[in-house]
Amino acid sequence: MFKKILIANRGEIACRVIKTARRMGIQTVAVYSDADARAPFVQMADEAVHIGPSPAAQSYLIADKIIAACKQTGAEAVHPGYGFLSERTSFAEELAKNGIAFIGPPVNAIAAMGDKIESKKLAKEAGVNVVPGFVGEIEDTEHAVRISAEIGYPVMMKASAGGGGKGMRLAYDEKDVREGFEAVKREGLNSFGDDRVFIEKFILNPRHIEIQILGDQHGNILYLNERECSIQRRHQKVVEEAPSPFVTPKMRKAMGEQCVALSRAVGYYSAGTVELIVSGADPSGESFYFLEMNTRLQVEHPVTECITGIDLVEQMIRVAAGEKLAFTQDDVKIEGWAIENRVYAEDPYRGFLPSTGRLVRYQPPVDGWTEDEAGNGRRGVDGVRVDDGVYEGGEVSMFYDPMIAKLITWGETRDEAADKQIAALDAFEIEGLGHNIDFVSAIMQHPRFRSGELTTGFIAEEYPDGFTGAATSDETLRHLAAIAGFVATARADRARQIDGQLDGELEPPYDWSVTIGGQTFAVELEADVLVDGEPIEIGISYTPGDRLIEAHVEGETYGVKLEPTRTGLKMTTRGAIHQVRILPARIAHLTQHMIEKVPPDLSKFLICPMPGLLVALHVGEGDKVEAGQPLAVVEAMKMENILRAEKSATVKKVNAKAGDSLAVDAVILELE
Repeated sequence: MFKKILIANRGEIACRVIKTARRMGIQTVAVYSDADARAPFVQMADEAVHIGPSPAAQSYLIADKIIAACKQTGAEAVHPGYGFLSERTSFAEELAKNGIAFIGPPVNAIAAMGDKIESKKLAKEAGVNVVPGFVGEIEDTEHAVRISAEIGYPVMMKASAGGGGKGMRLAYDEKDVREGFEAVKREGLNSFGDDRVFIEKFILNPRHIEIQILGDQHGNILYLNERECSIQRRHQKVVEEAPSPFVTPKMRKAMGEQCVALSRAVGYYSAGTVELIVSGADPSGESFYFLEMNTRLQVEHPVTECITGIDLVEQMIRVAAGEKLAFTQDDVKIEGWAIENRVYAEDPYRGFLPSTGRLVRYQPPVDGWTEDEAGNGRRGVDGVRVDDGVYEGGEVSMFYDPMIAKLITWGETRDEAADKQIAALDAFEIEGLGHNIDFVSAIMQHPRFRSGELTTGFIAEEYPDGFTGAATSDETLRHLAAIAGFVATARADRARQIDGQLDGELEPPYDWSVTIGGQTFAVELEADVLVDGEPIEIGISYTPGDRLIEAHVEGETYGVKLEPTRTGLKMTTRGAIHQVRILPARIAHLTQHMIEKVPPDLSKFLICPMPGLLVALHVGEGDKVEAGQPLAVVEAMKMENILRAEKSATVKKVNAKAGDSLAVDAVILELE
């Protein structure tokens, strides 16, 4: 077994590898860029080596620096994590030349399956179902238009070396191809150093199912069941679960055996994932097609660990050291259900725009990497696990992926795992930047998610006009009004004590007018709490200044984040933000005389919605533009975002040029 390994990655995946290596008695070496000097993974490792500036292209993507760090520290092997150099054959080859083991698959398997174009050719030759498409070099945009027309719309354009949702565009017509083809090429080149693109038919009502593969160097290859990854946004996974609510034992066996056969054809060993697309229009589930094989550890691997009890990182290390798998296919079981939500630095209330900045507050529901009493971290504590690589006071940088953490829950049933997600998300505190906690909580509560009727179009179909918060029932609003009245009373009591106006207990009654969700409730506190004259059972512990409380109302438990406002409270719970106005009942009627402030007209400006790089500016002063016309392209978090005109207008003034770094809300163009 290795005595020391180096992790050629950063963030939560570096922490993940270090955690298992430490349990195995293996020393670890971290490599870090300027931006990651204080990152948790650097502190967790036994040694750390600085490898360059913040941009990945100048640090984490330079193989020579990784190899030099191995030689400097005496690391015998390298775990690449995912992304960066994990699927680059040249890196694995250089490690071998220098006598350093690669904790991953053989070079020939990476080459065969890591290239999406070549892998489809191999899969087709092996008799595996593949999605209809063009497998070959695409010359230019005109060639892409011709190919798309031949395949038939809609089509998906993908960067050959892409992954993580980057370098992908869905085209419904020729206009979409012309707009998106060059962007796919640029994203592929910028993120992966490869601008080749392939085009394939987009399967309607598709489900994204993937099979976890694990093999050793002695010819043993197993499948560790499936994961459902259908809930995606911009082709990037948001929610993953294992097993799939759609897959039957018969389907699982057929998919697994086919994926094992494909893996065996390329001499695969280590952990890998075969991604399949399944037509939701086929109730038999037998219409599944090969998409690609990821020759590395997947972001969503924890859900597989939860239901199988197998530590995938440990197995990767053991396989790289030449050990045989200690279990067979018959030993692989499914116990319970696991769900993973990716907590991203993006603002769902503003069209999921990337959000960068400092984590002013970061308090997960359980500490990251916490183990249970038995020392088992696969299911965390009471079925709640947090995999993270950030810290309170740290910064989410524009240089890397926007994922803040992964929240994994395990339960005996799917509903139990989902309920634990909702409770844990309510207790997850993040301040200082936008995040998607409310959004994923809303998904966990959504009736369609609960029924298991998932497709990759779930988010677009269920939130066609964007996200404004989870649906809240009238009963929940009534419960929150009661909580708000209780909190307001405690705050009023504290204020009177400070002013010396009150000595001792509250003097009932306290009457409040609470407006929430467009409804106004009369909340009265005497011996009981009354809402609109009806008693309500409530149990709550609150001290003025508390930011997070747990309240029990009429048999329901709520985790509520509180933030004082000028007229009451901002209350966040169960995937929704509620601006609550709380006024003493005797003066509430006076609000009808207040003058409403009219918001300014911002349609005359093209405003940068996020910090980023202005990649392209398509218009100049004096140009006439039409509603929906692309005006500029801003790159943030390695993704390109097209900014369009809201209305027909003329460009009055240009305030930025291509290549400029822009702050959020920077005015790019002025229109008239």
